Amino acid sequence: MSYGTWPAGANFRTLSGHLGPVTCVAFSPDGPTLASASWDRTVKLWDVASGRELKILSGHAGKVTSLAYSPTARCWPPAGTTKTIKLWDLASGAAPRTLAGHADEVSSVAFSPDGKTLARAAMTTP
Repeated sequence: MSYGTWPAGANFRTLSGHLGPVTCVAFSPDGPTLASASWDRTVKLWDVASGRELKILSGHAGKVTSLAYSPTARCWPPAGTTKTIKLWDLASGAAPRTLAGHADEVSSVAFSPDGKTLARAAMTTP
């Protein structure tokens, strides 16, 4: 497939609802949910098929710069400007646990394929 060529039946949809720039998006491992992170300090979960907003994860003190689904579909979005990572349990809807102690702003996260390791990248200030 070359750039500009999309498979037949490709689905294009514009999702709107954030009050600030969207910094990243991620599909759930099983596919029916899309998560979007924003400078508006929220993560929103969307139904891919309908485009309907399912849930808003709020409580971040700063801009949310990245997010990642674990292989078990738990979403752990970091709030990059607060030097923390919020651990949201999407299955139970429990309040987030906060991983603090990062020396710099968290700019990106990723899970290992087995979901046992969470890697993070930090924005080091000169």
